[in-house]
Amino acid sequence: MPKILKTCPYFIILLSCLTTSVIAKPAQKSRAIANAWELPSLILNDLTGQQYNLYEWHGKIIMLNFWATWCGPCQTEIPDFINFQRQYADQGLQVIGIGLDETRKLRNFVRTTGINYPILQANPELQYTLLKQWGNPYGILPFTVIIGRDGHFIFMQQGIFNKRAFDNIVKPLLDK
Repeated sequence: MPKILKTCPYFIILLSCLTTSVIAKPAQKSRAIANAWELPSLILNDLTGQQYNLYEWHGKIIMLNFWATWCGPCQTEIPDFINFQRQYADQGLQVIGIGLDETRKLRNFVRTTGINYPILQANPELQYTLLKQWGNPYGILPFTVIIGRDGHFIFMQQGIFNKRAFDNIVKPLLDK
């Protein structure tokens, strides 16, 4: 058997491990912009057409979650987000979903899952630009950004944001 065929499976395994480790790492904070209020205003419509500006939630701990109905990991983390919103809204937490999907699909998903936090919608032309602007140049979903009460970026993560991450990153902010 040629040597290249013997080493090919090892190369594929190595490549898949490297790819997984890159995707699973939390996104790095932008060096140029440290505060969400320095970015161009994030003004999006909710699923009823009402317009919202992210700055409306200034003074709260914001969990901004980019997701889509077709994204399995997004579906996995949403029940936790529903619980976070229910348990910690009185302490100043605001979960906000940015749906990257068709309105009809988003509405059906919100209705069947009982999402209790605002879902804003990014139109298809804006989605990639928005993800890149917020620190996710590869468009990996789900993508969660934690913004402090003063607008400073606290944490960004590509991939599932679970209860353990919430307890380590967000809960201490709510206690302040």
